[in-house]
Amino acid sequence: MTTTINVTIWNEFRHEKSNPKVAELYPDGIHKAIADGLPELCNVTYAVLDDAEHGLTEEVLNRTDVLLWWGHMAHDEVQDEIVERVQRRVLQGMGLIVLHSGHFSKIFKKLMGTSCDLKWREAGEKERLWVVNPGHPIVEGIGPYIELPEEEMYGEHFDIPQPDELVFVSWFEGGEVFRSGCTYTRGAGKIFYFRPGHETFPTYYNADVRKVISNAVKWAAPVKRENPSYGHAPVPLEPIEGYTP
Repeated sequence: MTTTINVTIWNEFRHEKSNPKVAELYPDGIHKAIADGLPELCNVTYAVLDDAEHGLTEEVLNRTDVLLWWGHMAHDEVQDEIVERVQRRVLQGMGLIVLHSGHFSKIFKKLMGTSCDLKWREAGEKERLWVVNPGHPIVEGIGPYIELPEEEMYGEHFDIPQPDELVFVSWFEGGEVFRSGCTYTRGAGKIFYFRPGHETFPTYYNADVRKVISNAVKWAAPVKRENPSYGHAPVPLEPIEGYTP
């Protein structure tokens, strides 16, 4: 039986309102383009920066299995209280997929514990994302590489912790390389960072990019089980001689 995955797509939704080129590429918003590439088993909710509580209320997050995050020009406007709320849900088991410039979001930096800084250049150069972990479920149905004719360059060094698994490494026309597909576990939650997706290029219409995001949603969905218990445990599983709780 196919299980529905409750997906929330969070997008700043600022570039689409201020940049005519982005508005032309993504007239309904980057979040809607991402959603159009997800499989039918996903039940999608949208949340944007200017919504009340950025659209990430306790109710929304509590029913979210996987949260996708796209941000760029307004990272500092995200309220710290909301960041802490998202972090708690990730630790409890909600999956998180951080896209492109979301590397500099408050939530990704909080979960990574590093600056998450990098080199970048906007030259519309070719990007080739090489699959370096061909047995990983995130690259199911993907060939040896994904080639994008125009993208923003991100280059090493990328100041992130050592990934649990490295799935993609990008090469750019200008010569730089970048760890462009990285997985992490924080608490019970699974995290995937996926590099491509600059707002002035039609990256989120690319079939392979959409396939990777769809695979990542299925991979990051939480395991259905009881949450671990913590704290004082006065009653032992087995009797202890001479001990009374």
